Amino acid sequence: MARTDTAQELEPAFPSNASASATALWYVAPRECALNAETLPALTAQDCLVRTLWSGISRGTERLVFEGRVPVGEYERMRAPFQQGDFPFPVKYGYCAVGVVEAGPTALLGETVFCLHPHQDRFIAPTNRLTRVPLYVPARRAVLAANMETALNAHWDAGSGPADRIVVIGGGVLGLLVAWLAARLPGAEVTLVDIEPARAGLAEALGFRFSLPEDAPREADIVFHASASAPGLATAIAAAGFEARIVELSWYGEGTVAAPLGGAFHAKRLQLVSTQVGGISPSRRARWDYARRAAAAMALLADERLDALITEDIPFDEAAARLPSVLAPSWHGLTAAICY
Repeated sequence: MARTDTAQELEPAFPSNASASATALWYVAPRECALNAETLPALTAQDCLVRTLWSGISRGTERLVFEGRVPVGEYERMRAPFQQGDFPFPVKYGYCAVGVVEAGPTALLGETVFCLHPHQDRFIAPTNRLTRVPLYVPARRAVLAANMETALNAHWDAGSGPADRIVVIGGGVLGLLVAWLAARLPGAEVTLVDIEPARAGLAEALGFRFSLPEDAPREADIVFHASASAPGLATAIAAAGFEARIVELSWYGEGTVAAPLGGAFHAKRLQLVSTQVGGISPSRRARWDYARRAAAAMALLADERLDALITEDIPFDEAAARLPSVLAPSWHGLTAAICY
């Protein structure tokens, strides 16, 4: 069915199978997943029934969940919008689902939408929690929307601008999207720093430079750190120029991380700031809401080169068996996408 952006009266369609069962991926114990059946809630006039096409594994966060490393003090703040269960286990967790609306308001029937929903073959969600996927963004690529939204918010927190010298430490999906956005700024000098030499070709294809940590640029105007490691943070601090801002995107979970705040950290008057997608950056908060930011992030996914950030497809019925390898430290892919 062709998509439409024309506002229409809400005329929900209530199919006979609206209360049928669905299957969802659960994290049930440390390093253990399972596919569990569940009954969908009743469909209301404000809801849509969505048949999932793809969902993306947000490896950094889901690995912490999978390993049971969510700090007790962060149990509430770490809850995903449609999470079921409680940390540490069992918990249904995830937030990168793309599917087709099969029932709900007539204006959305047949539309492809994104939702911050866990891995599940069908789900019900309120219409105001769905973001339309434009025709020019394939459903598979749309699973990157949550990471793109995080990258966009990080640039707002950083105050990135044209002609800035920008260094990104960590070539995972989030770091790559941050660097890709930075490279679109006129005149910006953007370098990705990673320990994997294989990231060099991807950096070139996406339009920015690459460096190993020992060759990382110095005197950067803005440094983004996304490696979730103490050596990466040290590299970020070393790369920053006088009064530069270092934006920390990594989420470490339990434990502490060493930060080399001696040396030139104070003499160079460096700023070390956090960024987190749960709150809209203060620089935009007065004019932007979550829906506007989500739509902007989705539109930014129009570049077909971003397909290279999805490196493995997993059939949903194999997800419980294959996720342990994807979430293991030895996995060298970027995003794994579950296909339904």
